[in-house]
Amino acid sequence: MQIELTRDTFKLAQVFTISRGSRTEAQVLTVTLRDGDVQGQGECVPYARYGETLDSVADQIAALPADLSRAALAELLPAGAARNAVDCALWDLEAKRAGKPAWQLAGLAAPGPEITAFTLSLGTPEAMRADAMKNAQRPLLKIKLGTPDDMARLEAVREGAPGAKIIVDANEGWTAEVYAELAPHLVRLGVAMVEQPLPASDDGMLAEIERPLPVCADESCHDRNSLPGLKGKYDMVNIKLDKTGGLTEALALRDAARAEGYEIMVGCMVGSSLAMAPAVLVAQGAAVVDLDGPLLLAEDRATPLHYDAAGVHPPEAALWG
Repeated sequence: MQIELTRDTFKLAQVFTISRGSRTEAQVLTVTLRDGDVQGQGECVPYARYGETLDSVADQIAALPADLSRAALAELLPAGAARNAVDCALWDLEAKRAGKPAWQLAGLAAPGPEITAFTLSLGTPEAMRADAMKNAQRPLLKIKLGTPDDMARLEAVREGAPGAKIIVDANEGWTAEVYAELAPHLVRLGVAMVEQPLPASDDGMLAEIERPLPVCADESCHDRNSLPGLKGKYDMVNIKLDKTGGLTEALALRDAARAEGYEIMVGCMVGSSLAMAPAVLVAQGAAVVDLDGPLLLAEDRATPLHYDAAGVHPPEAALWG
């Protein structure tokens, strides 16, 4: 088996901003596994928040042996972007070899479309109101916040999209005091859930203060090893394949989290349809699906995922799985 690695760049439709900074393009790594005439692909998005760079993740992948299985991969690489791209490529390769879809190989029910959130990036209240108005027809909007003066932004988005269901992602940007002050207003404005309001390293206060709306762990939850540290602080976990290290662990985390009473959110980094495709399998029946990466792009893979009023549809075999 040959392992090939390429760096791909996808331009964004507009500047995307969160509390940590802005970007105008998605830089990803694409893994292609070749076995004779059969190939499988996977994509990852190295994330600086977790100490990853394009170079460091590429080095991890380049050091892997050619004779590789998903079980061996889990022993060779930690949860993260590098393992994700290779794990998903292995799933794709297995599906192509077997002539069966990946969901069938995983023992899952046939997937269908899932309603996905559409993300409004952080901006001025005026810009976010305009963005909300432009996307008010979407059933679920996700607002990027995470500053001490977010109240005006919340009000502006609700004014711009009075009928949309809204969830909020603070990206670790609030203090316990700021969140305690904002929480009643989140409820008043009909926000359905708040994602990672406090830094992962300082989220203990969530177990001590009232949680008037569901709180979802993102940066605080990577794989099954994260679950013990979430108890009493969170109501939901955000499963991202770039955190879990691929589809294999993502499915295991989903089952383990549900068994412990957590609701499931399935999210993504800003990547192409190839990155979202395996996550669609994990997203089946999730309480919240946030697989809008391709909707934020100005360009995508040759066979992109299909999005319509029913949501994000499972991938065609030509894309993945």
